Amino acid sequence: MPRYRYECKNCGDLVIVFHGFKETFSDCEKCEQKDTMQKLLSTPLTIKKPATKTSPTKIGELTKEYIEENRKVLKQQKEEAKKKSNDAS
Repeated sequence: MPRYRYECKNCGDLVIVFHGFKETFSDCEKCEQKDTMQKLLSTPLTIKKPATKTSPTKIGELTKEYIEENRKVLKQQKEEAKKKSNDAS
């Protein structure tokens, strides 16, 4: 069951409630007022999987490959720019 945080608009009491997705919690048990509980936003729980050893490339290696590819592209662009500037003069 999901966990939700509620705050009473009347007395400010904070409560953690476990209930189904379609269910609601509206009455404050502390001040005994009706329809005063407001659901608060909370950060969802995410479980990260550890990196597997069977991964073909590591992040560092992949980054180096991209850098080398971009260096080649940049070198070609510089040479083309030099040719265009020499042709214009």
